[in-house]
Amino acid sequence: MGSIFMAFLIGGALCLIGQLIMDFTKPAVTPGHILVGYITAGAVLSGLGLYQPLVDIGGTGATIPLSGFGHLLTQGTLKAVEQKGILGALSGGAEAAAAGITAAIVFGYIIAVIFNPKG
Repeated sequence: MGSIFMAFLIGGALCLIGQLIMDFTKPAVTPGHILVGYITAGAVLSGLGLYQPLVDIGGTGATIPLSGFGHLLTQGTLKAVEQKGILGALSGGAEAAAAGITAAIVFGYIIAVIFNPKG
């Protein structure tokens, strides 16, 4: 039960920070800015070794938000560089995120076929 609470707490805190940034900086900061900022922040913090402790504490609460995607890309890149050398820097992030990106595309397509999207 404690890990569910920590996931909720960490994930909620990350969302709260993004919402506060948008609320207090309207119209200068848009949701697109938050998206890019969170992915970049997750990647930088991961590269510095500061994001993994957050993942250890918050589990999915830290890996599901966009900052977790940045963390995934960085960790995939670092692992590929260890295994393949400098060429791993070009493919590691994409390889690490491939399953999630593919699932989003496939399931998004299936839902669009099943339901009648309006727009």
